[in-house]
Amino acid sequence: MNQTANHLFKVAYYLSLSYLTYLMILITWQYVPINFNVAFLNLKEEEINFTHYQIAFFSHVYSSIFVLIIGAFQFSKTIRNRFSSLHRNLGKIYILLVLAFASPSGLVMAYHANGGFFSKVSFSIQAVLWFYFTWKAYQFAKNKDWKNHQNFMMRSFALTLSAISLRLLKWGIVSTLAPPPMDTYKAVAWLGWMLNLAIIEIYIWKRK
Repeated sequence: MNQTANHLFKVAYYLSLSYLTYLMILITWQYVPINFNVAFLNLKEEEINFTHYQIAFFSHVYSSIFVLIIGAFQFSKTIRNRFSSLHRNLGKIYILLVLAFASPSGLVMAYHANGGFFSKVSFSIQAVLWFYFTWKAYQFAKNKDWKNHQNFMMRSFALTLSAISLRLLKWGIVSTLAPPPMDTYKAVAWLGWMLNLAIIEIYIWKRK
């Protein structure tokens, strides 16, 4: 019974994640080729005039979608056991994209985040933790400490998934409570990554 439930959970997880990732691809595709007058950037009329923001935004958008896609498959035991070289190579790409592009560009964007100081602090903390967790996962892999490597990769991917959870929470709060838009954004700026991280920490703690 437990094995059946576990199998069904995995199927539901991958189906849900695949669909939500597909939606994120559609969102990202709006910015291909580079376009300054679409979607989110319509709210950043002042910031988009800065070259450093342009570089940060498109570096973040283009790298993060690949981080999301790669990360979705890195926790598969089948891939890890049967295709270990693929797992290692995808892991290296994931780490490179986060450390060199997604996290640093996210930190730049955090400085210009909507919602004022409250949101800026949240996104800054998230960007720093994303870098730190990914870097630690890399170090543990180099030392062949696979348990801690997996734990920190799960923490890293929990922050990667905040791109999805933020949007889901925003939709849920708006459709049920309908608070002022900026209040909603300030709330999901924190909840979008803190809930993910809390879930992962509980999962890691229970595995011990």
